Parts: sequence; structure tokens; C-alpha cells
Amino acid sequence: MWMLGRLSRPLTSFDRGGPTLKFARLVAATAIATTLAALQLTPAFAETLRLSHNTNDTTTWQKGAEKFNELLKEKSGGDLDIRIFPNAQLTGGDQMKQAEMVGRGALDFVVTSAINVTPLVPEMAVFSLPYLYTDYDDVDATTAGAPGDRMEEIMAGHGIVVLAWGENGFREVTNNVHPIKTPDDLKGLKMRVAGPMYIDVMNALGANPQQMQWTETFSALQQGVVDGQENPIGAVIIPQRVYEVQKYITPWHYSYDPIFVGVSQKLWDSWDAERQEMVRAAAEEAMDYQKKITREDTASGIEFLKEKGMEVYEANAEEIDAFRQATKSAYDTWAAKVGPELVALFEDTVANSGDDAAKPAN
Repeated sequence: MWMLGRLSRPLTSFDRGGPTLKFARLVAATAIATTLAALQLTPAFAETLRLSHNTNDTTTWQKGAEKFNELLKEKSGGDLDIRIFPNAQLTGGDQMKQAEMVGRGALDFVVTSAINVTPLVPEMAVFSLPYLYTDYDDVDATTAGAPGDRMEEIMAGHGIVVLAWGENGFREVTNNVHPIKTPDDLKGLKMRVAGPMYIDVMNALGANPQQMQWTETFSALQQGVVDGQENPIGAVIIPQRVYEVQKYITPWHYSYDPIFVGVSQKLWDSWDAERQEMVRAAAEEAMDYQKKITREDTASGIEFLKEKGMEVYEANAEEIDAFRQATKSAYDTWAAKVGPELVALFEDTVANSGDDAAKPAN
């Protein structure tokens, strides 16, 4: 009886395939199409790559790395994601080892400075030869010109593709003993340095250089293990709070240090040309941003450091020239190690950048 009742009831428009059924079918078909389209556009999973850099997560190095990740996610539609490891965590704090790991494919990306690569690639010391540069025009002429291209070729020979140049900056000297006004003021000071070339520079000035990882430096300054250090204002001294453990600073602009984004050649070769172009474009935009904020922080940095209690000694041109002459032996030593042709390429480029008629010769 129940079945008869069900079959004998009047047919509705839904039962007959009328407008209600057609509408329901249309809604269901639209939902399925939308879901399929979303599945096609959304990657099953993002490829997570690892990036290591030297400094902590407050620096412009970190901000540049974060910008790189942001741009890479955007340009890849979420296919690529970068996990950032500050303070050289993946190498146990060894900032020199990062490039070597990238070179053999054990690490995907590195953001590091030229001076930190010199144990692996001695030619990178050319950027930091004492008093090679006078100003940012000189710097930009090399990183954006033939010298930068040549350094990228050299790095490629070590398994690292340089994607873009950023900025650590002009390195300034700080200490806790007394103001540094002349080369003699450095005599006997225990100075933390980043690499071998700076050991020779400090020896030429009569200081007692101590090569030390950056992760160990703050506590060494705090405890008096070393008297001073040298680093850029905007990229390191301010964000790493060096002013909390140092009393005196002399902006002597004695050495410049670029940073760069490097990627493992093995990883690079695994990508097609379209992805390579996308990754390079993201790196270039990120380093343009990093360089801009580093220079802005450097420009306002002296006043900030004064407010924080540091005593600033502004050396005049004659005093700067005294430091230049005192470090000439270190310049010559490292110019020979780097190679005369490479040094000449940098010197010629610097000489032809802007109005250099009054620039002193090295």
C-alpha cells in the first residue's frame, strides 16, 4: 500500500525534470567546475627551499630575504616558498661555511657578504680592498657593471649562481677605549674582524686583530674579550645594537662590503628558463629594496648613534688619507692575491664613475 501510495501521488515539476531540477543540476555543475578550476590553479604543495644568512632577524639582510620570499611566492603563484635561517643556524654559526654548502648543493640559497666568501673564493676580496671606493657611485658602477659580471662568472665556477647584489655597506670602526682619530690610535687595540684580509689591514695599523664569527662578537665586546670591531652602520651596527657595548665610532669608510643572493648551481640547473627568470627577477627586486633601506638607515644612523650615547669622531679628508696610506701595504698584498687584471678592472671602473678627477689614487 505504501509503495502504491508513493507511485500514485501526482508528479511534480522536479520529478518531471522541470525548471527546479534543471536549476539544481546547473548549480551542481557550476560547483564542480569551480572546484576543478581551483585544484588546477592551486599547487598540491609548495616547494620549500632553505636560505641561510649571517645576521639576526632584525637586520636589513633579514628584511631583504623576507622580501625575496614574498616576491617569489607571488611570482610563482605559491609554488615556491623560502624558509629563512638567520645567524648562520644551518652551519652552526659558521658564516664562512654557508657559501661552501650552497656550492655543493647542500643548501639552496645564501645571503652573505663578499668578505665572508673569501675563504672559498679569494677573488671576492677585491670588493673590500681598503679605500678602493669613495662613494656609492663607485660601488654601483662595479656591482652593476663589468666587475660585477666578472665576479658572477668566478662564483659560478664554485657552484654558486649570483642572482643579485645587495648591500652590507661601508665598514666603520668602533671601540671602547678611546676615539680613533689617527692610525696610531688603533695600536694595541684588540679588534674583532670578519676575515683574513681585515687581519692584514689591522696588522698594518698596529692593532691586534681577532677573527671571530659574528654570533660570538656581541658577547665578546660586552665582556671585553675584544676592544672593538668594524662594520657598516645601517646593516649591522644599529640593528645588531652594537651601540650598547661600544662607546666610540669613527666613520672612516675604509672598506666596502656588498652582499648577494646566491643559489646552488645544481638547483638552478634543475629549473627551466622561465623559472630561472622568475627567481632572478624576485632576487633583483628584493636586493634593490634591501639596498635602499640600508642606505636610508645609514644616512640617519650617525644621529641615532649619538642619541644612544656613542661618541662620533668625524675624520677630515687629511685624516682619512693618513688611514689610506697606513693600509696601503694590505691593499697591495691582497691586490696581488686577487690578481692584477681583476683589480685593474675594478680600479678602471671606479676611476670612470661620476666625476672622479679629485679622487685619490690607491
